[in-house]
Amino acid sequence: MAKITGGQVVAKALKAEGVDTVFTLTGGHILPLMDGCVSEGMTVIDVRHEQAAAHAADAYARLTGKLGVALVTAGPGVTDALTGVANAFFANTPMMLIGGRHLTREDLKGGLQEMDHPKLFESITRWSTTVWDTGRLAEYIATGARHAFANRGGPVFLDAPWDVTADMVEESAIVWPQSARANRPSGIPDETLDEIVELLQHASRPVIFGGTGLRWTQQPDFIAMFNEFATNYKAPVFLNSLARGLLQTGHPYLGNRTRSEALKEADVVLSLGVDWDFRTGFGKKIHPDATIIHVDQDPTKVGWNRDVAIGVVADPGTVIAQLVSRLDTLGRTDEREWTTQIFASEEAKQAVADEAAASDAEPIHPERFAKEVADFFGDDSIVAADGGDIVSTTAKWLRTSRPGGLLDPGPFGCLGVGAPFALAAKAVEPDTRVGIVYGDGSFGFNAMEYDTLIRHELPVVGVIGNDGVWNNIRTLHRMAHPDSVYLSEIGFRPYEKMVEGLGGYGELVEKPSEIRPALERAEESGIPALVNVKIADQIRLSSAYGM
Repeated sequence: MAKITGGQVVAKALKAEGVDTVFTLTGGHILPLMDGCVSEGMTVIDVRHEQAAAHAADAYARLTGKLGVALVTAGPGVTDALTGVANAFFANTPMMLIGGRHLTREDLKGGLQEMDHPKLFESITRWSTTVWDTGRLAEYIATGARHAFANRGGPVFLDAPWDVTADMVEESAIVWPQSARANRPSGIPDETLDEIVELLQHASRPVIFGGTGLRWTQQPDFIAMFNEFATNYKAPVFLNSLARGLLQTGHPYLGNRTRSEALKEADVVLSLGVDWDFRTGFGKKIHPDATIIHVDQDPTKVGWNRDVAIGVVADPGTVIAQLVSRLDTLGRTDEREWTTQIFASEEAKQAVADEAAASDAEPIHPERFAKEVADFFGDDSIVAADGGDIVSTTAKWLRTSRPGGLLDPGPFGCLGVGAPFALAAKAVEPDTRVGIVYGDGSFGFNAMEYDTLIRHELPVVGVIGNDGVWNNIRTLHRMAHPDSVYLSEIGFRPYEKMVEGLGGYGELVEKPSEIRPALERAEESGIPALVNVKIADQIRLSSAYGM
């Protein structure tokens, strides 16, 4: 009978989970794992820092709906990846980090990079363990995937000793799990559905709000169903985080700039996988008397920071499918006066932004930067957003008509995701235009991943809104601690030359009229590119414009 290595067992088990691409940085403790993935014909993308490997696995999962996987070596390789795992944890991304571990025969003897890794991950994973048996590696992978996709989803960590993955085992003796996790999304009972329908039917100022939990629905054809529900119910719809793109750009009931206003006046809010955290004012921005219907697969999210009238643990997409079946009751032919009011306000706020975006000032107004960038990428690209204020500004302009079209860090707010997210996106969808929107501060975190993009021939277009400061922090620094405000200033740097030096395309832009042509030249270069745009920082801008 044929024997295979533990690394091959892991690779075969990952392929059984639908994984075709893994992200790694070479190291002795994971050589059998890397070799196993190569021998099984998987795409293996090696990066320059383990944090980037974890971020890339995060993006892979968000884009494909499959398990994202990163392989990192022991000790510092594992600790380098911690931040990426933490970011995935708070974004509810089903990903698996597999870390190398010292030889079992050297346990407690001070072997190379000996460390009890799983303890590090207890608070930021769904499951964390060490795999001790080569013959059971496939079971460990299946169990890890089951934990990764449980509830909303989240990362898991497998600690794999070098000798366990290098050992040989009879392939025929391995138990290969099949269909090893739940595959029927949960809905709600008819009596609960009746209650929700009645509240929605009699609402005067309803709001539909979808969040990250909505992205991970297992309901087939969910996007079409959500569109049908939104189109027929005719209430304002707001989507944040990973839910963005579930309704197409230009959908008549999709709001962008009026979420706070709508929630402040709403009488009924249908919350679908939403986190009432700092991004949503901890639920305090909703009208105090509003009736909250909260649907989430994670029971700990229901009623978090905001009391609910109806709180159900169910797949949000399945609940939408159930509501679609009640459109004979909920559907309308006439427009709601409330919805008309909200979208009139939406137009007014957009007009203010349009006026700012028309500025020909130099340094370039951030709103002008945002509009030019959004117009270039359109709504059929994948754009990774990596930064603070510049991303907050640009996100209001960026358009996406697909889940994963806009990849942001999520609630952990981790900088450095830009290039890793983009390289995963380009690896998954080589024919799709992929871009990165950077702040100049965030660019510095994983700038060397441009080398990864270049080596693997993954052409993406990056663009920096460069104001020379950590603007998000500088505002607070200036108000509360002015004596140390200089620590939030980094100066203007020619980052485009760094990319040129690595073999990519770089260009500096200082005039607003040159942003779009520069982006077009960057794309036409056919290689990884970076356009460095000099913009006004918010403090100078506020002074100049009387803001």
